[in-house]
Amino acid sequence: MTTPSPITVDVVSDVMCPWCFIGKRRLEAALKSVPQLDVAVRWHPFQLDATLPKTGKDRKKYLSDKFGGMDQADTIYSRIKAAGQEEGIDFAFDDIKLSPNTLDCHRLILWSRADDLQDEVVERLFKAFFLDGEDLTKSETLVRISDEAGMQSDLVEQLLETETDLDKTEAQIERAQQSGITGVPCFIIDGRFVLAGAEKAETIAAALQHADETRTDSEAEQQG
Repeated sequence: MTTPSPITVDVVSDVMCPWCFIGKRRLEAALKSVPQLDVAVRWHPFQLDATLPKTGKDRKKYLSDKFGGMDQADTIYSRIKAAGQEEGIDFAFDDIKLSPNTLDCHRLILWSRADDLQDEVVERLFKAFFLDGEDLTKSETLVRISDEAGMQSDLVEQLLETETDLDKTEAQIERAQQSGITGVPCFIIDGRFVLAGAEKAETIAAALQHADETRTDSEAEQQG
């Protein structure tokens, strides 16, 4: 009897998306609540704003332009901060000086998959941006994060100076958009069920259990 493959959770996400950080915490809580399930999490790229220059854009200007003024932006982000605190994330939005173009971050996440370090790298990128206000447009920031996560940082440094996998990353983002994903996070469970948005941990856990149960049923039918 063959061992069933893990249930996959494909997370479409952007590093500069605070709800994606919240979604990561909720996914982690969901996974803890269903320890009996074998789950493999994979991270995929999305860009909330592909028009941002490689050098980024002043954070206040970006938010003001996006939301029609800082008052509106502050209202929205105060809600996000409260949601973050419920998940143990102490967002330091005031420390963020620059909204980055996240293509290089996504290249780093792509490269980290080969070492099975995607979760480490995604976590460190979120923390660097949302907790420490770091500039994710700087290659030295990304190189340091890769080193701390356990990647070959000297190789990462060399790759960031090239356009390696830039087309691949952009193509993945385009595919996500063509499949109907307009916002993130988006969780695709077992390639069959889609949860759009940072759903509560209980909802994600229920979807995982449903995926497992329906999968078992179909396998049983095949065996029968």
